[in-house]
Amino acid sequence: MPDDAVGRATAEARAAAEEESAFSHPAVDPDVSLAYGDDPDQVIDFYAPREVVAPGGGLVPLVVVLHGGAWRARYDRHHVTPFADFLARRGFAVANVEYRRGGGLSGADGLGAGGAGGAAAEGAGAGAGAGAEGAGAGDVAGVGAGAEGAGAGDVAGVGPVAGRWPETFDDVAAALDALPVLVREALPQADPRRMVVTGHSAGGHLALWAAARHLLPADAAWRTDRPAPLRGVVALAPIADFTVADKLDVCGGACRQLLGGDEGFTERVPYADPALLLPTGIATTLVQGRADTVVPQAVAEAYADAAAKAGEVVGLTLLEAVGHFPLIDPAADACAVVAEEIAQLAW
Repeated sequence: MPDDAVGRATAEARAAAEEESAFSHPAVDPDVSLAYGDDPDQVIDFYAPREVVAPGGGLVPLVVVLHGGAWRARYDRHHVTPFADFLARRGFAVANVEYRRGGGLSGADGLGAGGAGGAAAEGAGAGAGAGAEGAGAGDVAGVGAGAEGAGAGDVAGVGPVAGRWPETFDDVAAALDALPVLVREALPQADPRRMVVTGHSAGGHLALWAAARHLLPADAAWRTDRPAPLRGVVALAPIADFTVADKLDVCGGACRQLLGGDEGFTERVPYADPALLLPTGIATTLVQGRADTVVPQAVAEAYADAAAKAGEVVGLTLLEAVGHFPLIDPAADACAVVAEEIAQLAW
């Protein structure tokens, strides 16, 4: 076998092992769940800090988690509950946000209450490997045993469409706006004045976008008058630059699908692309695995470069020999790096 083929096979095997590890943990039930709207997906799960690490036993920072999954309904918040619990065990109060996604499947049809452990089959499928988040075996009609055909919101031969316009953005904006009130009820030990938003993959995009709402076009319904009251953003392998991600066909064309296809992409990208919404004035760090084949390093680098051109310094932590999923895998060293990056902004 040629050396390049051996290298690809090795990388694919490593990526598959990383994904399997990330999805092997059982789901962790929240301490409290509260709705921020009427839709079943408009809910936030709250995790109390497992130990008090604040000086004098005072209030602790609040970490808001936005899950990934290419904005597709098959991937819901349950697969990041082990990550949320990991952060809670590091002394943070945690809010795990659900939001409406695309594809014509309810949240229960994705990972659902069955736990994160079942996600390996949903995400990886038979031989799906590292591309699972973009198009898992159950997503593409005719690919793998898990294919369910094209439901409402699906594209024939492509699978569930990424995201719902404008509902995905409606929900993230509404959830962040509701959090200060909800957290007082759910987690009285949390300090909403020390809030850090983190998100993985598509959730990393939403985290960056949520911090940039004050820079949205004047006619945007989600625009705010001032920057969000955040200590910072830690975006994990984020889909942070739509132009670069679209060129690389990240997650099977998810960016273009999120914005409604070719026509929608052109018209809506100024309202959705974090790389066009700079400088935010909010401390931001990107954490990226160099071996990530789902959302390649070039996407994070493009965002950091755009920030620099806008006069803003964005941290970019690159992890050697790390792929897409270890960033949210409590068993991986990369997850501890993520927690430390959050702590540097939160405390």
